[in-house]
Amino acid sequence: MQEKAFALLEREQFATVADYLRNIAFDKAAYQWAHYTTLSHAFKRNLRHMFCELDFGGRLEDAPLLEAVAFLQGLLRAGKSLRQTPPEMFPQGLIPKSLRPYLYNEVDAAKGKARAKRLDVDRYEFLVYRLLRNALEAGDLFVQHSNEFRRFEDDLISDVRWAQRDAVLREIAAPLLLTPIEETLKTLRDALEARFAEVNRRIQESANQHIKVTGRADKRRWKLIYPTAEVSVNSPFYGQLPGIGIADLLWFVNGQTGFLGSFTHVLDRYVKHAPDSRQVLACIVALGTNMGLWKMAEVSGLSFSSLQGTARNFLRLETLRAANDMISNATAKLPAFHLYDIRDQVHSSSDGQRFETQINTFNARHSPKYFGMQKGISACTLVANHVPINARIIGTQEHESHYVFDLLYNNTTDIKPERHSTDTHGTNQVNFWILRVFGYGFAPRYRDLHKKMQTLVGFENPGQYADMLIRPSRKVFDELIVKEWPNIQRIMASLAQKDVTQATIVRKLSSYLRQNQTKKALWELDNICRTLYILDFIDDADLRQAVQKALNRGEAYHRFRRAVAYVNGGTFRVKTEAEQELWNECSRLIANAVIVYNTALLSKIYAHKLSAGDQAAIEILRGISPVAWQHVNLFGSFEFSDATSKVDIDALAARYADAAYWSQALKEEAAEVLFS
Repeated sequence: MQEKAFALLEREQFATVADYLRNIAFDKAAYQWAHYTTLSHAFKRNLRHMFCELDFGGRLEDAPLLEAVAFLQGLLRAGKSLRQTPPEMFPQGLIPKSLRPYLYNEVDAAKGKARAKRLDVDRYEFLVYRLLRNALEAGDLFVQHSNEFRRFEDDLISDVRWAQRDAVLREIAAPLLLTPIEETLKTLRDALEARFAEVNRRIQESANQHIKVTGRADKRRWKLIYPTAEVSVNSPFYGQLPGIGIADLLWFVNGQTGFLGSFTHVLDRYVKHAPDSRQVLACIVALGTNMGLWKMAEVSGLSFSSLQGTARNFLRLETLRAANDMISNATAKLPAFHLYDIRDQVHSSSDGQRFETQINTFNARHSPKYFGMQKGISACTLVANHVPINARIIGTQEHESHYVFDLLYNNTTDIKPERHSTDTHGTNQVNFWILRVFGYGFAPRYRDLHKKMQTLVGFENPGQYADMLIRPSRKVFDELIVKEWPNIQRIMASLAQKDVTQATIVRKLSSYLRQNQTKKALWELDNICRTLYILDFIDDADLRQAVQKALNRGEAYHRFRRAVAYVNGGTFRVKTEAEQELWNECSRLIANAVIVYNTALLSKIYAHKLSAGDQAAIEILRGISPVAWQHVNLFGSFEFSDATSKVDIDALAARYADAAYWSQALKEEAAEVLFS
């Protein structure tokens, strides 16, 4: 690039030319619309066919846009050319005044008359598409037979079923929905006012030692100190173990959990023969490591055709998720599982992990931060006590907060989180309230907590809190909440019914563009819950540490997941979204298998130390994560022929019963901590 630049201009002249260009008036909008004109063939080729086939509807205030849509569809469906249609016939009420200079071109007029302006039809068509896109995302327009962009009311529980509201709410069994809203608001009011008073009192009396206050009077400023504890992965504790191949490990896990019984034939009862367990395991490893069936056939001695047939017949989302659930449930039953409770709770977290895609799929999107010039997807995983209990693939353009409730509520394992954490990307305008209704405590970590202080609300006028350092910025609109409570109940019931994708409803509810009275009332409830959490977050250093610990466990799983899918740089090489889900579930199964193997070993050691009354050793075990793979061979050739497990977990655990062996393990662990 430098060679080309210096070939055009001497190095010494760059400063002079740069100063000259800096002072030239540049109309960015004019340049953009000129570029849109050059793209006219592309958007006509890609958008016109779809535009003609869809039927749009909307509210009365969107009449100018709907009029333009109807006019263009009428011409295109009749096979008429837009350029040959007189420009004055086009509805022009939708063109904003700010864009009029860019959508009209000056044309020569008769002698003695001012230059006339003529509508640029190509730019007009692009404007309609852009406004239509914005209106669909905002919910102002809808497409009747669409899933994502139909009317919001169509996503809710039907009028016929909602006529039996009391029965529906009892079926959901959510106490907050059955309790009168006036009673709920009174409880929230008492809690909120008490927390404001207590948090400010502890700051004033210096009881909260993890907050630093500077300045005086109106110039007081505060800053939180975040005590954190890193979660170790690949702990040196496992370094003394003999290596184990992934095939042997999977045979052992199947012996403990029977997860291979979940893999039924796609034709179900019409096929009588059982699957070949060797080939099922080979397919799981092939897809989970990104190796692919062809490469697996080369390194395992199994034929490609047999592996391909097994994958098609037995590896489906329902069978893989059932197998993952069996392994996760087995992990939850082990004694060491609850060693990883945070503050005596199962504290989960969810986050997205980006993976590049070599083949373009519908959900693959550009993200320069993660993929450079390439495209990729995001794998959202729900992790509880180190166990990945649910996962799904989304596009990188989608907001992770829309899938938080979806992951929690559709978790089919026996592991039920009580508190859930995300980073800032997992928060929106409704998640606090939604998770509270369904029995989850939402505990996110904000990138900039001070920005969120502007969203604090109270049940009194802000002037009542003037002498407080931490105070609300406005009063709660409690009358609006009471008025809209029946509609809020219906929305919550619709989420619980699973008739539609929860992520679709949450996306529409949390959109900043779509606002009505019901949504404002729902946001008010969310603001109350968020305010309570932020006050607790400021006042409780242990809570902040718990949130960070839960998120660290999610990051540890991401590193593990990246190590499992090591082939091809961890990039997806599949052609469809369904295949992405399959490969991701296979990777999760392998990770689950390694975690249950490690937890089983730790449980044996825990039982021995518990019987010996060695509390110091038990506390050490709490800090040893089961997310470790340094002793598992994920590479090389694979042998799946022996269905008998070669793993003797009791013999491995017995090693740590020896005082010298245990002491050596602790020395290596301490050395690693000191080094880090």
